[in-house]
Amino acid sequence: MSDEFPLGQPLDWRPVPLPSAENCEGRCVRLEALDPERHGAALYAAACSGDPHLWDYMAYGPFADAQAFGEWLQRQAASSDPLFFALVDKHSGCTCGMAAYLRITPEHGVIEIGHIWFGASLQRSTAATEAIYLLARRAFELGYRRLEWKCDALNRRSRRAAERFGFCFEGVFRQHLVVKGRNRDTAWFAMLDCDWPQRQAAFEAWLQAVAESADGRQPQTLAELRGTLTAQD
Repeated sequence: MSDEFPLGQPLDWRPVPLPSAENCEGRCVRLEALDPERHGAALYAAACSGDPHLWDYMAYGPFADAQAFGEWLQRQAASSDPLFFALVDKHSGCTCGMAAYLRITPEHGVIEIGHIWFGASLQRSTAATEAIYLLARRAFELGYRRLEWKCDALNRRSRRAAERFGFCFEGVFRQHLVVKGRNRDTAWFAMLDCDWPQRQAAFEAWLQAVAESADGRQPQTLAELRGTLTAQD
C-alpha cells in the first residue's frame, strides 16, 4: 500500500443480526413493539399533548383526527425498517412517545435511530434519556459498528439532543430532501462502537445518580460525566 493510494483498515467482519421487536426494560421506560390496538389511544393523546412544534420537522403529522393517526400507526406497525417501538413510562403506565430503528444495514454494521417523538410528559425526562440509552445499548450489543442520528439542520432541539446523548456531528447534507413542500438540509450525527464504552458508562452513571437523588435532579450533565470519564482514561 502506497502513501499516494492508501486503503482502509482491513477488518475481520461478518454481518450482524437484524434487531428484533422484543420489549426492552429500563428503570423508567419500557420499549414495546408497536401495537396499534394496545398503544394507539395513548399515543394519539400524547401526539395532541400541547407541544405546538412536535411535528414541525417530521415527514408526517400533525394528524387531522384519531382515525387518520390510527391508519398511519397501522402502516408503521407493519414495517420492519423502520422498526417501531412505543415508549411506555413505567411510573405512570402511559404510552407517551415513539422511536424506531431504520436504515438497518447489517452487512456494514450501520443502523440509525429516528422517528423519535416524545409527548409533553416525556420531554426533558429521565425516561426520554433512558429510551435513547436502551436503543443505543441494544444496537451495540448486536455488534453494529455505527449508530446514526439525522435531523433537519434547522431543528435545534434535535441537534442539541444528539450532542447531549454523545453523538458526534459529522456535517450537513445540503438540499438533501423535500419535506412537506420545503427544503431540508440534513444534519448527520453518529456514535461508533469505539465510542460506546465511554458513552455507556456516562449514561449509566447519570441514570444511577438520578435514581439515587431524593429530588430526581441530575447533579451532573451527561456531557460533564463524559468529560470526567475522558479525563480518567
